[in-house]
Amino acid sequence: MTDLNQTAFQKYADRAVENIEIDTLVVGAGQAGVAMSEHLTKLGVPHLVLERNRIAEAWRTGRWDSLVANGPAWHDRFPGLEFDGLDPDAFAPKEQVAAYFEAYAKKFNAPVRTGVEVKKVVRNADRPGFTIETSEGVIQANRVVSATGPFQRPIIPPIAPKDETLTQIHSAEYRNPGQLPEGAVLVVGAGSSGVQIADELQRAGKKVYLSVGPHDRPPRAYRNRDFCWWLGVLGEWDAEAARPGKEHVTIAVSGARGGHTVDFRGLAHQGITLVGLTKSFDDGVVTFQSDLADNLARGDENYLSLLDAADAYIARNGLDLPEEPEARATFPDPECVTTPILELDLAEAGVTSIVWATGYAVDFSWLNVNAFDANGKPQHQRGVSTEPGVYFLGLPWLSRRGSTFIWGVWHDAKHIADHIATQRKYLDYRDSSQRRSAD
Repeated sequence: MTDLNQTAFQKYADRAVENIEIDTLVVGAGQAGVAMSEHLTKLGVPHLVLERNRIAEAWRTGRWDSLVANGPAWHDRFPGLEFDGLDPDAFAPKEQVAAYFEAYAKKFNAPVRTGVEVKKVVRNADRPGFTIETSEGVIQANRVVSATGPFQRPIIPPIAPKDETLTQIHSAEYRNPGQLPEGAVLVVGAGSSGVQIADELQRAGKKVYLSVGPHDRPPRAYRNRDFCWWLGVLGEWDAEAARPGKEHVTIAVSGARGGHTVDFRGLAHQGITLVGLTKSFDDGVVTFQSDLADNLARGDENYLSLLDAADAYIARNGLDLPEEPEARATFPDPECVTTPILELDLAEAGVTSIVWATGYAVDFSWLNVNAFDANGKPQHQRGVSTEPGVYFLGLPWLSRRGSTFIWGVWHDAKHIADHIATQRKYLDYRDSSQRRSAD
């Protein structure tokens, strides 16, 4: 892409939104939108990226203060830029991740317009493309890429108690322990967010109950290699479909405090009280399912299976990596596992807060096109939707297991950009009569 063409693209970001006509509109300037813009730029596709806040805003203000990336810096990045001043094996703080994407966008002069919200997208009835209503005016585009990612609408399940005496927040709203009132905390959800928040609260001196459901818990590192490396060489990141029953299983892994393997029994011996999956609330009493031991056992099975696969890979390839027998050592079952709590009176236990680390839902209410099934789920193949000209990027399992991770988004964006460029070539075709008339 020449500097001249880059300048031509940038004009779309510099001029008023009202009445812009553009080939491709990218909605969202997080990791997905920045990756999409890079590939479109390389292919010479005129495009504009709209972001209602700032570039990578979710990393800036959408998570807790101490959040770091869950993967090491050598892995959780785009191919064209390393983290400045960060050890490759370190875990980037959220502010540095946001700054990274901002620097990356500046690196190729991405045509990003911030502070503009896309409110509605509809297909044109009598001409090609789409009409897009934004907070700054109307845009016409031949194609639309939804790069808003999977973390759009925090989910608090309907079982949440209607109790004004309790402080209840989603993990998206949690910032630090000082945000919560005095008293114990129930953290519901034991994926990466729930585990890290529970650990931080307990280390800050709070009594913490952690509700643990089904989960995978890979080792943070094994035999001098991070689990990201192991999933890579074992082909797990490129798996194209989830194993049956694993579609919605959370992953418990942490880059906090330099990175460590999540060990639920270790958390219990540290002082956190583990309970099973949260079942219901009734008149101040919360009921838990009797599945805690089973959930821990299945997590252990996942952990040990990865160690076994790693050992086999090392032996098969004759690698000189140090053995690590201590990785298979386990804490004894704590009392909260051998004698599980099935009911808890919140007032008697001193619980004054609940943190719901229960995930997110997508929100495509702005995208009024024929690209969804009866349940509102996007219909697509590797991001190319059933509605011609509409694309999705950054969704779980878009093309592979790694599709929501930084590097995975980059590769998925390349596929979508190639598809757009191919479609443009077809539309540029002129038959012999058209070519003669042009001459």
